[in-house]
Amino acid sequence: MARGRLRIYLGAAPGVGKTYAMLEEGQRLRAGGADVVAGFVEPHGRRPTAAMAEGLETIPRRTMIHRGAAFTEMDLDAVLARRPQVALVDELAHTNVPGSRHTKRWQDVEELLEAGTDVVTTLNVQHLESLGDVVRQITGVPQRETLPDEVARRADQIELVDLPPELLRRRMLHGEIYPSDRVEAALTHYFRVGNLTALRELALLWLADRVEEGLQRYRAEHGITAPWETRERIMVALTGGPEGETLIRRAARVTARTPGSELLALHVVPSDGLVHADPAALAAQRALVESLGGSYHQTTGDDLPETLLQFAEAENVTQIVLGASRRGRLSTFLYGSVGHRTIRRSGPIDVLVVTHEEAAGPSSPLRLPHPTRATGPRRFWGAMLLAAIVLPALTASLAALRGQVDLAFVLVLYLLTVVVIALIGGLVPALLSALAAGLLADYYFTAPLHSLDVHRTSDVLALLVFVVTALVVGSASGTAAHRTYEAVRARSEARALSRLATALMRGEDLPALLEQVREDFGLDAVSLLKEDTEHPAEPRWSVVAAAGENPPERPYDADVEAPVDSPASDGLTLAARGRTLSSDDQLVLRACAAQLVMAYAHGRLAAAAAETGLRAEAEHTRASLLLAASRDLRAPLRAAEEALQRLSAHPATSNAPPNARQPAEKDGRLLETARVSVRRAAQLVTDLDDLSRLRAESLDLYLRPVDLDEVLTAVLDTLGPGSERIRCTVPEHMPDALADAAVLTRVLSALTAEALRRTPPEEPAHLTAEVRPGRLAIRVGDGIAGGAGGAAPGTTAVRPEDSVILRLSRDVTEAMGGTLDSVASGPGFAMMLTLPTAPPRTVRPLA
Repeated sequence: MARGRLRIYLGAAPGVGKTYAMLEEGQRLRAGGADVVAGFVEPHGRRPTAAMAEGLETIPRRTMIHRGAAFTEMDLDAVLARRPQVALVDELAHTNVPGSRHTKRWQDVEELLEAGTDVVTTLNVQHLESLGDVVRQITGVPQRETLPDEVARRADQIELVDLPPELLRRRMLHGEIYPSDRVEAALTHYFRVGNLTALRELALLWLADRVEEGLQRYRAEHGITAPWETRERIMVALTGGPEGETLIRRAARVTARTPGSELLALHVVPSDGLVHADPAALAAQRALVESLGGSYHQTTGDDLPETLLQFAEAENVTQIVLGASRRGRLSTFLYGSVGHRTIRRSGPIDVLVVTHEEAAGPSSPLRLPHPTRATGPRRFWGAMLLAAIVLPALTASLAALRGQVDLAFVLVLYLLTVVVIALIGGLVPALLSALAAGLLADYYFTAPLHSLDVHRTSDVLALLVFVVTALVVGSASGTAAHRTYEAVRARSEARALSRLATALMRGEDLPALLEQVREDFGLDAVSLLKEDTEHPAEPRWSVVAAAGENPPERPYDADVEAPVDSPASDGLTLAARGRTLSSDDQLVLRACAAQLVMAYAHGRLAAAAAETGLRAEAEHTRASLLLAASRDLRAPLRAAEEALQRLSAHPATSNAPPNARQPAEKDGRLLETARVSVRRAAQLVTDLDDLSRLRAESLDLYLRPVDLDEVLTAVLDTLGPGSERIRCTVPEHMPDALADAAVLTRVLSALTAEALRRTPPEEPAHLTAEVRPGRLAIRVGDGIAGGAGGAAPGTTAVRPEDSVILRLSRDVTEAMGGTLDSVASGPGFAMMLTLPTAPPRTVRPLA
């Protein structure tokens, strides 16, 4: 029986419409004549979703008891016995109730697929196993129900169900996703705009990767090797040379100009495994690539252009960025140019050759390698000393036996000596020894003796063959010695870096890592130093971590210094005391220093992340307590206000004794004061609630053109009798403000009430409006700050941070695109509120 097909509706968050889309597809298939059943559908109380399920045959669920509670699960046996063409199964990542046949619902779906039934299902991106840690970092909520990515990858079709975060939050506010008692908490925490945007991006990127996998699989199955420019992929080739950073930045600029493009960096290592590039430079260039959003790759190969093009074809690269050759004209003539060879073979792939400061000029000389670089200075000079001793001694010994040995035997011994010297010192000592041995054989053992002249043709041929053979054998031996030396050195370097990388992965602290570096290089003491960049004129150094006895505390106190030249170095350098290191050892030490800096930066990031997590948890706890307190305070405040209202509804009667009327009137004033205080406390609770919702980005604002005259009328009505003390100064012709009318009325009412409270009873409060370019400014002030008169006793200058209502007013004003600032130059209350003006309304003439 053919395996069924799996179709997944993928969403970024609950409520985007995955179940609705699944049911809609089921209705479409049913209308087309397919046998469709609803194996398990969870509408979550959403009426449109339940309505979409009407008419579909539903398999009754199976009831299971777990820990005394009843749960319902999909009846897998019933669906298998029904044998439909298509089964609708909701929530693919769901964990079944203990006692079910399978632990996970996706295992039930696998059994349906094996039985030949097509399955349409739903999945949220946060339930994918590979994204669990990322989702937890974004939302702060660990996902207990996860789905192996391989299950989703095997799906025959994946369709994204997407909604913008703002629309999803609006659906939440309207009660279309969660019950009303869960809306506020969801908006404050999981359903924040930032969380939803990040989850949406995760879903889009994950699905894009699946599309890319499908495209690569199709190209492989059909033998398509030419790149398809579905999106630009720019690859920069790195040699580890000083021009690498220039090439990376140039390629990054090319990538930035093409939306949706991708940056890759490739370093080709020779197949012999020998290190030919500076590890520290490569590490710095890799960090630069990753900081610019690219990816770093490394491969092996001897033919550089062919290796580059093979990688480019495999990765569907569309452009290759190469650096201009650092070789001179002679070197280019002898060895060829990598750029020219790559361009000739590139085919449809564009090749961009970038010039740089290290590129060879027209008069660049042919640079010969240093003679001691092949095997090291010690072995080089040891071989030269050996040649200076052995060749004369061998010549003297053979001269003493001149009558007993012939020329062939002499040449064989000389050849053996040249090979030994080549194995010790490399190519240069071998060549010099071969020439010297040829001259000695001619002078001492070829007739006429003690002369460089050769009379016999056979002797001439023998000497020529010897010299050529000695040169060839010496060159081969020298090259082999060079390769052996490099291989041993590369193995030692790789072992040291591998040990350090392994220790980093194990999470060892900096002192342990420094101790390992000290042991690897045979040093007495090692310390990681940090420069105080705040005092550049007077350098100050502090020891971050150290190992060994008497570690250096400043770079100039050390025998070896390995500074790290990278953006992440943060003024760090590695200083060591002990033996003097060779230049190659110093390169490896710098690579180790770069890894130590990465460990230091990782430790700081981990500490900062832990601190941020604690702060976020504290903020979350504070917000939760604030919400809980606001809910708990509403009921007692409402009851207190009702009680005070009932008490004030029964004043003292007129026939009460005269001595009782005065206390009754006093009680009435106290009751009124209590009512005002309770009302103010209730308003404070509402303001705290709104402030927390605003900080959680769940307070919706409806911005539209607002007539200020209408807003001021509503403000005066809100203030009641106290509005008689407000002096308003408003221009006759005033543009509309772009704001939320209800929120603006509330803000101005709060500011005006605060101004009245701080103004002496005999003085008016002031409200003044003026028009500025593109803005509408409203100034609210008390008697001293807003106009003439004195301030109320004990008043001081007020800032928006001084009270909850003023802070809320400032935050909502800024959310509307305006500003709210204190403009009082001394004691008193004066606030300036500015809002953007709305575009002028166009009046269409009547036809």
